Amino acid sequence: MLFNTIDFAIFMPIVFLLYWFVFKKNIKVQNLFLLFVSYFFYACWDWRFLGLIFLSSLVDYLVGLSLAKTEQKLKRKVLLVMSLVANLGVLGFFKYYNFFLESFQDVFLLFGRSLESSSLNILLPVGISFYTFQTLSYTIDVYRKRMEPTNNILSFFAFVSFFPQLVAGPIERASNLLPQFERKRLFDYAKSIDGLRLILLGLFKKMVIADNCAIAVNEIFTHHAEYNGSTLFFGAFFFAFQIYGDFSGYSDIAIGSARLLGFDLMQNFNSPYLSRNLGEFWRRWHISLSTWFRDYVYIPLGGNQVSKAKWIRNIFVVFLLSGFWHGANWTFIIWGFIHALFFLPLIFQKPHKNNKDIADKGKLLPSVKTIFQIGSTFLIVLVAWVFFRADNVSHAFMYLGSMFSKSLFSFPTVSRGLVLFLIVYMVFEWLQRDKKHILEIDFIKSKPLRIGVYYCLVFIIFYFAGDTQPFIYFQF
Repeated sequence: MLFNTIDFAIFMPIVFLLYWFVFKKNIKVQNLFLLFVSYFFYACWDWRFLGLIFLSSLVDYLVGLSLAKTEQKLKRKVLLVMSLVANLGVLGFFKYYNFFLESFQDVFLLFGRSLESSSLNILLPVGISFYTFQTLSYTIDVYRKRMEPTNNILSFFAFVSFFPQLVAGPIERASNLLPQFERKRLFDYAKSIDGLRLILLGLFKKMVIADNCAIAVNEIFTHHAEYNGSTLFFGAFFFAFQIYGDFSGYSDIAIGSARLLGFDLMQNFNSPYLSRNLGEFWRRWHISLSTWFRDYVYIPLGGNQVSKAKWIRNIFVVFLLSGFWHGANWTFIIWGFIHALFFLPLIFQKPHKNNKDIADKGKLLPSVKTIFQIGSTFLIVLVAWVFFRADNVSHAFMYLGSMFSKSLFSFPTVSRGLVLFLIVYMVFEWLQRDKKHILEIDFIKSKPLRIGVYYCLVFIIFYFAGDTQPFIYFQF
């Protein structure tokens, strides 16, 4: 069930009305209802994979209870390993089996030998990378004694399968989301209104920005040999906004839908293309994943509290794993490598230069220095996106080779209207850079004027939406 379909437009209001007007008196009934509609939501994709969510939930629930009953280090480590093997084993089989098999065959070919084996026609369960990491956060935090395990099986199963963020995140921490299932939720009018604004913003990003960019991206990447370098540059430019509008749009709708039900999910995007270096970019892009790798991989490896050599190792480990998490293709690994490579200069800078503040705070226009920093960071991100979008490594290198040719300075054959529209959108993001989202327009004191802005967005969505495209991150 897609967020940008009539099905969800019917589904969500029904859930909202039943949740608040029929089941509001009993939190257990509310959680049971959420578990049912979440499983129904997922079953609309493929009911056969409901067993995987159930299995992942059951394993980590039982491991959590078992961890609470023992203080012996060996037993606790065994329980943690059981959770890791069960979750990562299922994820590895469905997502990476064929990748490892084909890579193994390629190694044999390098030595002049062929290995006879056949790949399996494995269908990747939607959202498996997201809910696997979410359940693992629970087990690891309980193992580390950073949170108490729950004995409420209903709350835990509802937490794992919560439909707004089940398919493509945000990847919620158990310490943040699980307690919200265990306490009574009260209807909050202001939170619900903000939820509706986020849903509206998410639909705008997905249907107007991402889906319109997708038309140009698909054409240019598919027939890249027919275009000059400048057109290929704008193909990568459009993909940068396609994936941003697509993924951040999904996150906005997920967070907004959760708020309608009284839940607070973590912010997943914060104007990433206004970042002044890659460190800032990863504090603003897919925040739930970057902080997951930070807390469960980077810091356990020593983070930056080690020698320079080990610090560099830790950076590459995290970025390569991040690339591998995205998909079973060498293009994603190279994408991660590029980010790691251009992240390295930051480790030689002083902490105060890592741009953790708002760019040019209080100023209407950016400084020349800020423009240069944002532009150079965006260019690195854009080049890396070529590998993310390409069908394979050779496709990516051919695309970049043609892009960085003499024809890069020729006139592009792209929609100037779409380029102008994206620039105007980024101007609005710049003006709203100190807000949680671009539609946080409470500074407009006139309520009719604010409502007029919302209706204007509705009009734009209905009349300028591109052809419906699947959400990119569903494949991960």
